[in-house]
Amino acid sequence: PCPRCPMASPAAAGPGAALPAGAGAGAARRDFYWLRSFIAGGVAGCCAKTTTAPLDRVKILLQAHNHHYKHLGVFSTLCAVPRKEGYLGLYKGNGAMMIRIFPYGAIQFMAFDQYKKVIKKHLGISGHVHRLMAGSMAGITAVICTYPLDMVRVRLAFQVKGEHKYMGIIHAFKMIYTKEGGFSGFYRGLMPTVVGMAPYAGFSFFTFGTLKSIGLAQAPNLLGRPSLDNPDVLVLKTHVNLLCGGIAGAIAQTISYPLDVTRRRMQLGAVLPDSDKCLTMVQTLKYVYQQHGIRRGLYRGLSLNYIRCIPSQAVAFTTYELMKQFLHLN
Repeated sequence: PCPRCPMASPAAAGPGAALPAGAGAGAARRDFYWLRSFIAGGVAGCCAKTTTAPLDRVKILLQAHNHHYKHLGVFSTLCAVPRKEGYLGLYKGNGAMMIRIFPYGAIQFMAFDQYKKVIKKHLGISGHVHRLMAGSMAGITAVICTYPLDMVRVRLAFQVKGEHKYMGIIHAFKMIYTKEGGFSGFYRGLMPTVVGMAPYAGFSFFTFGTLKSIGLAQAPNLLGRPSLDNPDVLVLKTHVNLLCGGIAGAIAQTISYPLDVTRRRMQLGAVLPDSDKCLTMVQTLKYVYQQHGIRRGLYRGLSLNYIRCIPSQAVAFTTYELMKQFLHLN
């Protein structure tokens, strides 16, 4: 067959068209590749965050030293929130989280695939390094696009029953816009977020991709199986995907956690009594270190974050790998 024909080979047909029935089907699959990739990433993000939403609420309360829970530990806070606010209190702010996380996950995973191709094609960089670079760039892109939604979600999650300043997502948007400097108020704490996201997303994608490629190269029969949408492509078995995703999350979180603490305190802004001491990234880092030290300040809530982040990243990568097969992206 002609090399230009979509029937020539799976490689010629592109990543979204594995041996279609005809040229029309191949073109249709390629036309909707970006949309299917977007949906796969969005679903993966939503599944991951819903799994760990209660732990994420507790993390925010501990990081910012909410006065109702600041003397409690991780598990004590997990027990105290339902007693004080009911079990739905563990999911406070999760509505805003879902509105944010679908586009966030979609943009991050889709951007990673695209950046990886661009870096390899135009810069000639491949192997492990291009995963690290593409992951960092994808994380930064997703953060910038969805940061206002994350700001609102954090404000809602920090509230305690009986002390509500914001009545919902729309009200929070209006209040932040009118009382905190307009549009710029939604991007408070963006710099530490971007600085923290670069190593977090970079090492997350880098670790998962490296473990996946090594596993499939060294033990394909033990760790891998043929993809559902393309038997010529090997993918990791589900339990191996979960393990690799969990390891990736743990390594990435350890590296970037102090910047995550800084971001949360800057996002909460006027809600905190010491907000005037947390106006810039460097100022906030110094203040938290001087007041609370390393273990109780910069790494406060890290044990919870391991419990939260490891299953979250495991579910995210595993769901994305499955969605790629269901939506014919291999």
